[in-house]
Amino acid sequence: MITFARATIGTLMLSAAWTGATAQQAGPQPAEPTAAQEAATATTEEPARDDDRGVIVTGSRAPKAVDKIPGAITIITPAEVQRSLAITEDNTAVLAKTVPGYSESNQTLNTLGETLRGRTALYLFDSIPQSTPLRDGSRNATFTDMAVVERIEVIGGASASEGIGAAGGVINFISKRATLDGTHFNVGGRLGSQFRDDSTVWKLNGDISHKSGSFDVFAAAAYVDRGATYDARGRRIGLSSSSSLADSTQKNLFLKVGTDFGADQNQRLEATGSYFKLASKGNYHYVAGSRAGGLPDTSEPGPLLVNGVDVTREEYNEFIQGALNYKNKDLFGGNLVATFYWAKQAMRFAGENGTDRQDPLIAPLGTLVDQSEINSKKYGIRTSYSRPDFLIDGLELRFGIDAVRDDTQQKLALTNRIWVPPLKYTSFGPYVQLSWDIGPVTLAGGLRHEDGRVKVDDYTTTFFRNRVFVQGGTLKYKNDLLNAGAVWRIGGGFSAFASYSEGFTLPNVGIPLRNINYPGQTVAGILDLQAVIFKNREFGANWRGSWGSFGASYYNSYSRLGSTLAVDPVTLDFVLNRRPVRIKGIDATAEIRPTSTLRVNLLYSHVDGRTSAANNIVEPLNVRLGITNIAPDKLNATVTYSPTQQASVSFGMDKTFTRSINQGMSTAERTTGRTLFDATARYKIDGVGTISLASENLFNKYYFLAFSQIDFFQNYFAGRGRTVTLSLRSDF
Repeated sequence: MITFARATIGTLMLSAAWTGATAQQAGPQPAEPTAAQEAATATTEEPARDDDRGVIVTGSRAPKAVDKIPGAITIITPAEVQRSLAITEDNTAVLAKTVPGYSESNQTLNTLGETLRGRTALYLFDSIPQSTPLRDGSRNATFTDMAVVERIEVIGGASASEGIGAAGGVINFISKRATLDGTHFNVGGRLGSQFRDDSTVWKLNGDISHKSGSFDVFAAAAYVDRGATYDARGRRIGLSSSSSLADSTQKNLFLKVGTDFGADQNQRLEATGSYFKLASKGNYHYVAGSRAGGLPDTSEPGPLLVNGVDVTREEYNEFIQGALNYKNKDLFGGNLVATFYWAKQAMRFAGENGTDRQDPLIAPLGTLVDQSEINSKKYGIRTSYSRPDFLIDGLELRFGIDAVRDDTQQKLALTNRIWVPPLKYTSFGPYVQLSWDIGPVTLAGGLRHEDGRVKVDDYTTTFFRNRVFVQGGTLKYKNDLLNAGAVWRIGGGFSAFASYSEGFTLPNVGIPLRNINYPGQTVAGILDLQAVIFKNREFGANWRGSWGSFGASYYNSYSRLGSTLAVDPVTLDFVLNRRPVRIKGIDATAEIRPTSTLRVNLLYSHVDGRTSAANNIVEPLNVRLGITNIAPDKLNATVTYSPTQQASVSFGMDKTFTRSINQGMSTAERTTGRTLFDATARYKIDGVGTISLASENLFNKYYFLAFSQIDFFQNYFAGRGRTVTLSLRSDF
């Protein structure tokens, strides 16, 4: 009866262009690329246009105008991707600079503390999940080379549109495809340095695109070699215990083949494949610094010896995936999109001989070296059928079914021991949406039913956890997730929106499962494994005109049974807290174009999260969430000057603010803000290509990352000092 009532309410509120949309429609998008930037990408995709920037496919599965979506959207255009690539190869640094509510990049493979609106984001690559919510190792944000990414679409706020895991929102990296007739080659390279002998970063990449009639193919390859990194005082930065970008190699292969067919070429069949591996070189080892003395963690050449034992081993991220997409733009008057996908992900961590790795049946205590590794295999189908003018003019019906199978486990790879047992997750998610355009107003709403289960077989914990037997079981999750909203295009460039949406995820269930250390436990008896439901309310306003744009939104997100991580002071392992969480925030973006050659982009975000003092306490929510969840306020600005069609210069500022929370409490934190600057210059030389010169941390500011200012485990890192990069891209 409750399910029927909710479905009825969702239908009466008239539904959405996509499931669970909650993002910043308001925000102005990055402006047009300069001529030089267009030339850098013109052989594989058409230059960005106003209508391109005003369309999103994430969540809706088909192009949808952002001014008809009741929520907050950020679109990182090809021009912005290219500018970011000139500065850094760090995927999350791109997000930190361009997405309101996304926290500071950790500058490593580790994304612990990197959140979107205070919660974990769902990372997608061509709408295929890269995240592993069941055992989140905070390593899912680095899965492809940015050179194959055309644009990035971000939905801010809890959303069920792409299934499980979008607690803070959805971040979809969309790959390039061939769109220009003929055959085109691109070759490129980059050389970066901090002017230390071992700090060089170099890259070679190339792609080929071919389009002939209805057939097209795009293929790309890239290789990156990274040296050590240094802070602004010339001290080598320490290697993260969760793996680093520094001292690594990166390989990437990508292929996309498609053909249009049928009457009026209304159908398309497209296959994609991707291989990515980032691996450590093992040339350096971690050396602890001193918080008391203000000396950050560092790294030194040679193997890592712990009590005389060499624990140095290769660490890596290896992501492989393939997909088959089918689209029909005129099926019974509607649009059908279906995607079949398969993905395999392996994330191996550093070698250790700590107490939790030991087993006297394998080797004498203190001598056994092992590596934690998270493995995930996914396959599934995503479908969507939309029918415009359904029954009446302006009413759009959209429905579909998503189904997925995700097998995730964590093992001690060198000895093939179970650490987190295989978690076999299956989900079946039908949804229905309606969207009604009534003149300047769009009403939206709908319902998604999530029917999932996690099967865990019987298993035995490790020696460190007393080798206890744990009875397996099946956890069932059934939830109806509602979304509703409205957009009012007021006129004169002004619009306003309001929305409500619900998202769904599972807690990081691997943490409590691997921490069981006394007998008699069962999977079904662990309350920590209950689902997390997020309810997000948001409203905002926008203005767009000939000389610029502005947008702002306010959101309020609540989960009755939240999921946050803390560190056990004895074992230094993570523990899972299940407490109610409320997060409120403000996102604001602006773009100013005073002349045809000058553009200024601004963004600001404020996030505040609160929870209760302990598990099983519902009220009051008087403890502010700290740096592992909530990032300090930030203000970013970019000024771009394009004096000619061949040249452009950009100057950027990235500022985080000082914050003090929970003073007088055991959870007190204080983080000091910083202001960084970067600069890029591009020039196109006929017959040669586009040359870019960029500097990250332009004025060589010495600072500590916000996440490093709070003591966890081997995380006292200073930020990167000045890095200068020269890159070239030539088209044939």
